[in-house]
Amino acid sequence: MYSLKQKTVFITGASSGIGEACAKAFASTGARLILAARRIERLQNLADTLKTEIPNIDVHLIHLDVTQRKEVDNTITNLPQAWRQIDVLINNAGLAAGRDHLQDANIDDWEAMINTNVKGLLYMTKAIIGDMLARQSGHIINIGSIAGHFTYPGASVYCATKAAVRSITQALRQDICGSKVRVSEVDPGAVETEFSLVRYKGDKDAAKQVYQDMTPLSADDVADAVLYCATRPLHVNVAELVLYPTDQASVTMIHRKT
Repeated sequence: MYSLKQKTVFITGASSGIGEACAKAFASTGARLILAARRIERLQNLADTLKTEIPNIDVHLIHLDVTQRKEVDNTITNLPQAWRQIDVLINNAGLAAGRDHLQDANIDDWEAMINTNVKGLLYMTKAIIGDMLARQSGHIINIGSIAGHFTYPGASVYCATKAAVRSITQALRQDICGSKVRVSEVDPGAVETEFSLVRYKGDKDAAKQVYQDMTPLSADDVADAVLYCATRPLHVNVAELVLYPTDQASVTMIHRKT
């Protein structure tokens, strides 16, 4: 296993869900954490919890909107000296917005998904990978989705953004082939987080129905997969790791207990 002790791990979208779970999983290895999100209060609460559980942990918090290119560039450029060498970047920030068919969809929802899921991932990767290549060391782990493999009704643009994540990940691995930098993608199926609550714009009943009568993945399950990718020996690159809950066989096929 590759030891992450005292390695610096940068996690976007760290204030909840998979990002928060990744923070906890990587903290347990002795890694140093840069946690970024728009909700700085939630980041502070997470940091306080981590410091209580792991007293000597190093955590650096950043209020960051990954959709803003200049903000991303300024954030990375102005990192304190002790935090500038990023060993693992986890591009987790992302969302689904709406379930309307394309002809009825809200274009603002499209913009939000494209700007976060695609542009934000690109901005972060571009800002950090140059230093990784210069050091010939580092790992970029992108959080995708099974929606990047298969489409389904009411999710045309969300599926397109996750297909883009998959294509970007594959192409990046080719672009830097010959370097010592690793590039991985983790693609989960149904995961019970705030994901559906955001998608349904705060409608708790609609969000709950997504996981009704089945056992979904948890954020911790996905974080465990991300940690697995990051801790393989340096000559091993887990290119793509797809996770389904046992109750799910495809993006549209879920066994529900009746």
